Amino acid sequence: MTGQPNGARRSAAWFGAEGRNGFIHRSWMRNQGFGPEVFDGRPVIGIASSWSELTPCNSHLREVAESVKRGVWEAGGLPLEFPVMSLGETLMRPTTMLFRNLMAMEVEETVRANPLDGVVLLSGCDKTTPAMLMGAASVDLPALMVTGGPMLNGKFQGRDIGSGTAVWQLSEEVRAGRLDPAALTEAEGCMSRSRGHCMTMGTASTMACLAEALGMQLSGSAAIPAVDARRYALAQEAGRRAVALVEEDLRPSAVLTRDAFENAIRANAALGGSTNAVVHLLALAGRVGVPLTLDDFDALTTEVPVLVDLMPSGRFLMEDFYYAGGLPVVLRELDGLGLLHRETITVSGRDTGTETAGARCWNTEVIHPGAAPFRPAGEGTVVLRGSLAPDGAVLKVSAASPELLTHRGRALVWDRVEDYVVAADDPDLPVTADSVIVVRNAGPRGYPGFPEVGNVPVPKVLLAAGVTDVLRISDGRMSGTGYGSCVLHVAPEAAVGGPLALVRTGDWIEIDVAARRLDLDVAPDELAARAREPRAEPVDEPPRRGWAKLYVDHVTQADEGADLDFLTGGSGDAVPRHSH
Repeated sequence: MTGQPNGARRSAAWFGAEGRNGFIHRSWMRNQGFGPEVFDGRPVIGIASSWSELTPCNSHLREVAESVKRGVWEAGGLPLEFPVMSLGETLMRPTTMLFRNLMAMEVEETVRANPLDGVVLLSGCDKTTPAMLMGAASVDLPALMVTGGPMLNGKFQGRDIGSGTAVWQLSEEVRAGRLDPAALTEAEGCMSRSRGHCMTMGTASTMACLAEALGMQLSGSAAIPAVDARRYALAQEAGRRAVALVEEDLRPSAVLTRDAFENAIRANAALGGSTNAVVHLLALAGRVGVPLTLDDFDALTTEVPVLVDLMPSGRFLMEDFYYAGGLPVVLRELDGLGLLHRETITVSGRDTGTETAGARCWNTEVIHPGAAPFRPAGEGTVVLRGSLAPDGAVLKVSAASPELLTHRGRALVWDRVEDYVVAADDPDLPVTADSVIVVRNAGPRGYPGFPEVGNVPVPKVLLAAGVTDVLRISDGRMSGTGYGSCVLHVAPEAAVGGPLALVRTGDWIEIDVAARRLDLDVAPDELAARAREPRAEPVDEPPRRGWAKLYVDHVTQADEGADLDFLTGGSGDAVPRHSH
């Protein structure tokens, strides 16, 4: 690609301007100690930072930003760091997913409104990565991502424990009476013992890897531990590369092609990645105009085996994954199976095939070869349809119990997850191992915000009997660190009148994963009669103002990515009108 002359750069409209406006733009910048030479037409690179002490996973990004700045200066650019909204999965309520689209809007509008020629996106925690990609894609200035990296492996009582996954496991052990609550307190510091995001193949690690698979992150960078010096060396390289992206005029629209999304979908299956990748990739595709549907996530992965033995589906953690060779090895193995689009361009300027051809695996227990996979093809995320989910639902097969993949049982229904959590500890709850737990009103509009509550706890009475899994169905999501036989993202959701709203305790529900079916075994005329009955009042009062009201009024359903209907597509990078 041919670069733009200095005068054609966006930043020249600010820093190269004459008269009063040019004086304003340059003069106030100089109060930071910049000399006049930095306004000589060099590329201005924004560093969008989601640093926040309220987002523990991203709390080290100021140091990462300093490394990026070194690289930008080295390459002859001007680095300017700025904050954007930060979404901390571990603290924010009711759910960070309520704010993903708001963060994407902030990234988009901040980048467009300022004198930037390119941008480096610093992310880490679950929703910060897709939100920043969505916002940058909608502006379509040259951009690349630097994720903050995973924590070091958790160490507890002589064994490795994984963030998130250990939370579900150990808390269930306490509920079952097999673990002293004091040990759970001890595990808190043992699980989170360094900076970084979750070190399981949860949503943070999944989206970091998929940013790399899409070509938006430098090859080999997603899995580097947050505290590893190589993370900072990589960030410096990203700063240098950001300047080159501007000079080459290489934009996200050239990277985020249909083939790139297919690579990411297949990579997610090979990783045993998070079900949340589905809703994030659908939303991102909508921003760049790439046709992508929920069914693509099933159709494109039927031949993809699970190659990576990582929690929550396996044994190891992200630190082990990096030492074994990281994502380049996975992509190379997919290439060997004929399942990779090698020609897709990446932010390095090289194609995916070139970037991964020399990758070597240093531990085949962690990253299995394509010829001897960790799990067979078809055990990633599958899409189910039927009378209970006409617009689709998802299930992560590798995290589910094999005996529940074909199942028929009677429903036990709750309208609010809080009510179920109380009932789950009731020793008299009329539940059996064959029961189907249904928790609804947890979708994009119903909660609102589409929370990670789909992997509700197994009833205590079953745990006491040695039952560790039960079929659970919800219009909500599940943490990527979670596990279990959980059908998620049921669409349409109950709050908009989907069939899930018509289910009653005692109804028969049938699942057949091989046939991709999820059915409510109730006669059509009975369902029609239920639908004609007066609608119950909303479980919770709908929001009346602010962002939450805007969200509820405009959010799309799970099968469309849960973006806002007016945010699909992009608005470009045109220089706005003068401010003075």
